[in-house]
Amino acid sequence: MSIRESRRLPCLLRAEGLHPRAARETINNGQRSFVEGRSPAQELQSRNAMSGKLAGKRVAILVADGFEQVEMTRPKEALEAEGADTFIVSPNPGEVQGMNHADEGDRFGVDIPLEMWQTGEYDALLIPGGLMNPDELRSTDAALDFVRHFFVTGKPVAAICHAPWVLIDAGVVAGRTLTSCPTMQTDVRNAGGHWVDEEVVVDGGLVTSRKPHDIPAFDKAMIEAFAKAQPASERETAPLVP
Repeated sequence: MSIRESRRLPCLLRAEGLHPRAARETINNGQRSFVEGRSPAQELQSRNAMSGKLAGKRVAILVADGFEQVEMTRPKEALEAEGADTFIVSPNPGEVQGMNHADEGDRFGVDIPLEMWQTGEYDALLIPGGLMNPDELRSTDAALDFVRHFFVTGKPVAAICHAPWVLIDAGVVAGRTLTSCPTMQTDVRNAGGHWVDEEVVVDGGLVTSRKPHDIPAFDKAMIEAFAKAQPASERETAPLVP
């Protein structure tokens, strides 16, 4: 640990609201962490992961090429900050292409090919939006079966922007209140859902939002819903209900 880093670490820990004694213990742990090659930020992230609301939870992020990048990266970061393990699941092998509206963004490695997922492997599901992403997913039978699994087994699901297109084709929207990109409201109503124009809507274990501007509210509601998910070993198979 450099002298400059060692001086900054106590301030960083106090900013995190630690009791002085806890701060001293974490600094000592930090000294050991630097020997192991971890930075102060990584040490704090490790501590948060062990004590966060989602510690031990496994969250699948279902995407194909053309997802709105910020609708994946920011919720993913929020989930991991609360201790969740996140996994990009996709029908596309290797990598998937993010988009910044109409412009190509970054490419992201796929953690689990859709064809390799196993029942009971995940505790919750996040579906980002974008135009091309949900259109490809709703045309893929394996993706629709994957989504239905979360509803049938009572696991929470979060979908933003155009992602409810996937829910519509999976047949899980009827009787539910949700929001989405406003241009989809007729699609939601035709599928039997009740569409509302709100930044975030929670209907049982289903969390939906309209657009990237809603991400702070979406993240907060998603974390609360995912925190209530029972571990796979304790969950009973039942439909998702309010």
